[in-house]
Amino acid sequence: MKETLWRGAFGHLSYDPQAAAADHHTIFDLASLTKVIATTTLSMRHIDAGRWTLTDPIDQYVNGWRGSDREVVTIADLLAHSSGLQAHLPLFQEQGERDAFKEKISRLPLEYTPRTMSVYSDLGFILLGFLVEDLAKESLDHQLRNMTESCGIDDLRYLPPDSWKTRTAPTGENSLRGRRLVGEVHDDNGWALGGVAGHTGLFGSTPAVGRFARILMSDLRGSEILVSSTTLQAFTRGTGIPNSSRALGWDTMLPTSSCGHSFSKSAIGHTGFTGTSLWIDPELDLYIVCLTNRVHDPIDNNAMQTFRPALHDTALRASGLID
Repeated sequence: MKETLWRGAFGHLSYDPQAAAADHHTIFDLASLTKVIATTTLSMRHIDAGRWTLTDPIDQYVNGWRGSDREVVTIADLLAHSSGLQAHLPLFQEQGERDAFKEKISRLPLEYTPRTMSVYSDLGFILLGFLVEDLAKESLDHQLRNMTESCGIDDLRYLPPDSWKTRTAPTGENSLRGRRLVGEVHDDNGWALGGVAGHTGLFGSTPAVGRFARILMSDLRGSEILVSSTTLQAFTRGTGIPNSSRALGWDTMLPTSSCGHSFSKSAIGHTGFTGTSLWIDPELDLYIVCLTNRVHDPIDNNAMQTFRPALHDTALRASGLID
């Protein structure tokens, strides 16, 4: 596999007349790519280390997770978005920090019977992030830094330093915080958690996300740089949840996927609310990273929903891998 078939950078970091042009070193708020790059990968590493298993019940790790309908919920269910937890809750509106968030999520009534369906849930990944921290007795940002430093991934971290700000794409004005967000997590629940959470918080560049993708593809072939191929294969298979495309942490290929219509059935990927996406196709030996700051524009539109599939289909045709 070649390191890079093609890369491009377009536009400017904001609408300001003096805004810098985007380039390959531009830093973006990765939003929910955090779920796969950080939380899911760290979960796999803890499995490889023998610290937990996918079938471990949540109540083994969370004292407040009680009730006959909840005792069946496992680590795998959080990863597959099939735990019964609702999609979202504005926890930032309530007083409290990490422990208050954890208790609130742990006591929420389940919205559906676990494993009968999949509901994409930030709350499930916030809770999973807490469990990953509790298991390692170390914060997510420290675990992530240790992981990226061990395999030479630069420009990928929680809590980006001030020195990154001049090359960071803004994510618009935030009325709650009363300022334009630059290098500060866009998601308000993530902000209330200090910028380090299981569902959001990572910042990075396209080369950094691309290197992560290449390492993951290499690990699928047995390199074991980040995780074992056995664990990775278990995480990238469909879960069998009715009407769900979810694997564990990752999404898989469907005709309506953001990766378009040309990837193989073995493809895995994820998107982020700020306008980010990563898709990896082991069969085609290809990955595509697309990072934008689409939320900087105050106009609410669905252009990204048509842009992403078109981008991926065009890229695959240009690569010569498909007709």
